[in-house]
Amino acid sequence: DGSRHPFDSFICAKTPAGRWLDPEELAGPAVFLASKASDFVNGQVIYVDGGIQAYFGKFPG
Repeated sequence: DGSRHPFDSFICAKTPAGRWLDPEELAGPAVFLASKASDFVNGQVIYVDGGIQAYFGKFPG
């Protein structure tokens, strides 16, 4: 599965996307936040996590 470490396989198995993010996939959310379309988005954390929070729940912090 291309894992670098045994923990990678664990995370991928628990993530609905089933894989790690490709760096290019951050472009969409970044472009959205930099665009006029996000003018009414304030004070939000936008997680780009492949759905891992669906398994683990909200991260503390």
